[in-house]
Amino acid sequence: MQRAAARVLRGARTPPAGTPSATARVPPPRGLLYERHGEPAAVVQLKDLKVAELRDSDVHVKMLAAPINPADINMIQGTYAILSPLPAVGGNEGVGEVLEVGRRVTALKPGDWVIPAGAGVGTWRTQGVFPEEMLLKVPNDIPVLCAATLSVNPCTAYRMLADFETLAPGDSVIQNAANSGVGQAVIQIAKASGIKTINVVRDRPDLPKLVERLMALGADHVITEEMLRKPEMKDIFKSIPKPRLALNCVGGKSTTEMLRHLQPKGTMVTYGGMAKQPVMVPVSTFIFRDVRLRGFWMTQWKKDHAQDQESLTSMMDALCQLIRRGQLTAPACTEVPLQDYKAALEATMKPFTSSKQILLF
Repeated sequence: MQRAAARVLRGARTPPAGTPSATARVPPPRGLLYERHGEPAAVVQLKDLKVAELRDSDVHVKMLAAPINPADINMIQGTYAILSPLPAVGGNEGVGEVLEVGRRVTALKPGDWVIPAGAGVGTWRTQGVFPEEMLLKVPNDIPVLCAATLSVNPCTAYRMLADFETLAPGDSVIQNAANSGVGQAVIQIAKASGIKTINVVRDRPDLPKLVERLMALGADHVITEEMLRKPEMKDIFKSIPKPRLALNCVGGKSTTEMLRHLQPKGTMVTYGGMAKQPVMVPVSTFIFRDVRLRGFWMTQWKKDHAQDQESLTSMMDALCQLIRRGQLTAPACTEVPLQDYKAALEATMKPFTSSKQILLF
C-alpha cells in the first residue's frame, strides 16, 4: 500500500500533447503536501502536484471533499501508528468522482464516486491517479458530505456496536467524547437499532447548545464527565438498564468513572486517547465484576478483512441505507475551500471542537 501511495504522489509523466485524457479537461492538480513531520501549520503547504501516468489498472479521480480527522493530524506530526513515506499528501478520507479508468479496470467507470479502501491514500488534493485496489465504490445518491466522512467514523461506530457485545433493542451503551464524529455516528446507529445511549461530554461554555444537538440526533441522555461521579446517575438507570458496552475515546479519570457504570461482564472498547492519559482500572473491577477491556482500530479491521469483501460490502450497504432513510447524517461540518486550509487546520487543533473541517475542491 505504501509503495502504491508513493507512486501516486511521485508519478510524474503526463500524456503526450494531443492525447485525449481527462487530465486535459481539468485544471492542473494541487494538494496539501508535507515534506517533514511537525505541527501542521508549520509543515503543510499547498503545492502543485504531478498526476501519475494512467496505467492499465489505475483510476483517475477528481476529489470532491475530504475531512480533516485527528488521525490525519497525528500522521503529519509523526506520532501515528502508520506513517506515509515522505513527501506525502495529507488526508486519509474523502470522496472523489472517477474521471478516467485504465483498460483493465472493470468495477469502476467515469462518473462513479469512490472513497479510499485504506489509509495513506492522500485525499487532500484536487485530483490523483490511484490503483483500483486502493478505491471503493460508493453510491452517488447520498449527500457528498456523508460520502466524504463515511469510511472512518461511521464504520468505527458500526463495528464497535456490532462486534463486541450482542446488543438487542432496549439495551444501553455508554460513551465518552460523544460529540466526536464517531460519537455522533454511535448515537444515530444505536437509535436506528433501538439501543439507548448515555453520552458523556466535557463541560463547556456552550453545553446547552451541544446537548440540544446530540439529543436531536437521537441521544437518550447527555451528561458531563463531572456527573459520572454524582449520585444522580442512579436516576438514569431507573428507566434504562446499565450498559453492557462502553466506548472510550478519552482515557484518564473519565474512563475510570465511566467503567463504574458498566454491567458485570460488560465490555469497554477503547478506540482513542484524547486526554493522552492511560486507562486506569481498579483491580476490583476485574476480580468482582469481570469487566473486559478491548481495543479497536478501523485500519486494522480493514487489514484483517482484506480478503473478506462480503463483510466490508455489507457494512457499507447498511450504512448507506441508514443515510438514505435519514437515520445517519454527516457530523456537524464546516466546509472550507482548499485555499483556506490553514484556517481549517487551525480550527481542527482548537479545544472543544464540535465541527469537523471539510476541505472542498
